[in-house]
Amino acid sequence: MTRVVLVEDHDMVAEAIGLALERAGIEVIARASTVAAALAETRRAEPDVILLDRRLPDGDGTALIREFVRGGAKVLVLTGEATASVAARVAEAGGAGLMLKSARLDDLVEAVRRVADGEVVFDRKLLAGVLDRLTGRVKVAGATLTAREQETLLLLAEGVGTDQISSRLGVARNTARNHVQRVLDKLGASSKLEAVSIARREGLLD
Repeated sequence: MTRVVLVEDHDMVAEAIGLALERAGIEVIARASTVAAALAETRRAEPDVILLDRRLPDGDGTALIREFVRGGAKVLVLTGEATASVAARVAEAGGAGLMLKSARLDDLVEAVRRVADGEVVFDRKLLAGVLDRLTGRVKVAGATLTAREQETLLLLAEGVGTDQISSRLGVARNTARNHVQRVLDKLGASSKLEAVSIARREGLLD
């Protein structure tokens, strides 16, 4: 079961999100409403995913992302403001995604599932800005991709998840995951988003 620390300072919002996650079989192991409490609860609970409000009473939640990631958690930021600049800051800090507070609860639950599964979840309208910010901060592409790996890379550039890659390539889910991992390894990337950024810079998506 995916274990989540929910960091949100509005009680009604936190309650609604918490209920939606629990009903979907996702365990909310702790809640926090401030930066200080988020740090304490995360160190104590060791969650798989931290659902992190961006604006907290004692600071900006995105300032915690690097520390949370170093501790082994994946971070999904929840915000009322989604711009390419904000999304890029989340990505640069190692965050796994960004969701608007106006999103449907079902979509938020699905985003938590995808992040827990190693996916990166950013609104497609923001991806171009995120990739532009990451370009130039990454390693030079190395080995040549196979035809199947190139297909996988093109699907990653569309922002699709592992399940969709599996379906569109007509392969098992584990096989799709292996294709994705080989693409990351060959491009020297630590995430799918970084792999697409490298590929854009190296002309692999032309």
